[in-house]
Amino acid sequence: QVRVVESGGGLVQSGGSLTLSCTVSLSTLGTYGIGWFRQAPGKEREGISCISAGSSKIYSDSVKGRFTIARDDVKNMVYLQMSGLKPEDTAVYYCAALRTGSGRYYCSLRTTDYAYWGQGTQVTVSS
Repeated sequence: QVRVVESGGGLVQSGGSLTLSCTVSLSTLGTYGIGWFRQAPGKEREGISCISAGSSKIYSDSVKGRFTIARDDVKNMVYLQMSGLKPEDTAVYYCAALRTGSGRYYCSLRTTDYAYWGQGTQVTVSS
């Protein structure tokens, strides 16, 4: 069974930084695209960044230039470095792994493309 676990959330002041980590229990993690999503209270879950197995990256307009996604397949880890945080970044952040066979250079910000999800980690940005 695939297990996805996020960590690194917390409370930070506006303008601050946090790095989220995601560990995925896949021996072949290097063949999976990984996405980061977030869900604020009363809002739909939105995709904010993804990285393909071949390390192609996508960022949503809301985080572009402030967030950086990276992966370390040796450690089975994916990271989301967040800087310039704003109160509107407050949400539960989720990591997810793409469905098998998605292609080495493919990733997306669509929740329906992802098969394996973590439980999320809370990020709160105070003003």
